[in-house]
Amino acid sequence: MEMKPELLGDVLTRLRRAQGQLAGVIESIEEGDDCAQTLTQLAAVSRALDRAGFKIVASGMRYCQQARGEGDEPEMTEQELERLFLALA
Repeated sequence: MEMKPELLGDVLTRLRRAQGQLAGVIESIEEGDDCAQTLTQLAAVSRALDRAGFKIVASGMRYCQQARGEGDEPEMTEQELERLFLALA
């Protein structure tokens, strides 16, 4: 299924934020900062990536539902979307 940037603007925003957070984690480790603070930031990066993935799957589900509503056959089956969703869990 083709990802359309106009439909995934929020995903891109989340990923860019996660990218900045990850850079902060790397810098924190390189500078020998506090372990607890570094792990807290790493957990935030992980959550941001998970949410971005879930948003992509949700967008795919909406796309498939809309395609079926218009009488078209979606590019992905519900089983394929479910497998992608479960890969994130």
